[in-house]
Amino acid sequence: MKFPKFADLILFENDDVIVVNKPPFLSSLDEREGGEVNLLRLAKGYWEDAQICHRLDKETSGALIIAKNPEAYRMVSMQFEKRQVKKVYHAIIDGTHTFDNLLIDLPILNVGKGNVTISRQEGKRAETWFQSLKYFKHYTLVECRPVTGRMHQIRIHLATQRASIAGDEMYKGEPVFLSKIKRKYHLAKDQEELPIMKRFALHAYEVTFKITPGTEITIHAPYPKDFETLLKLLEKFDS
Repeated sequence: MKFPKFADLILFENDDVIVVNKPPFLSSLDEREGGEVNLLRLAKGYWEDAQICHRLDKETSGALIIAKNPEAYRMVSMQFEKRQVKKVYHAIIDGTHTFDNLLIDLPILNVGKGNVTISRQEGKRAETWFQSLKYFKHYTLVECRPVTGRMHQIRIHLATQRASIAGDEMYKGEPVFLSKIKRKYHLAKDQEELPIMKRFALHAYEVTFKITPGTEITIHAPYPKDFETLLKLLEKFDS
């Protein structure tokens, strides 16, 4: 898969940090196979001492902070540890759901091999706030504000509300097909219909953190093409 030049992903840069708009299908760090292109490798090609401060799932797009030196890495990492970084995600979910500042605080247990489960006994504390932004007939655009940063946190918390992210098959989310939302949609004979989005619909929309002890900054990451296309089609055929 061809990814854009690293410089074209940059949303903000100063002497200490770079914030990029991570494309979907690009791993944040080396996967175990080690062979494929990842964001860290692209970042190091741009700035030798680059270190990634947090991770996004491979399919998730959006704002990601990269430190340019060890001091900046420490400073940002401490803010993550103390839960001082404000993160806002947008997700398109199955069904119409009215979330009015809903807090989900179900503990998450990492069971290994990229799998997590809800466990009140053994899980680690996990909190996410949800706010519905836009309603369609079959879907809802939702703002997700995780307080903690557990693996798959937003995805599994939404799944507990029977509101799985569209296309997130791991958590029973259904891919979105044009035939489901567009009336009188006909496929040509022998043609297989592909989903509108080839991944789950989750985007890291905004991140707020301190770049110096006294200066807070908010960076907004525009939707990538696939997320924007899905929203436009929902507005046209499913509202």
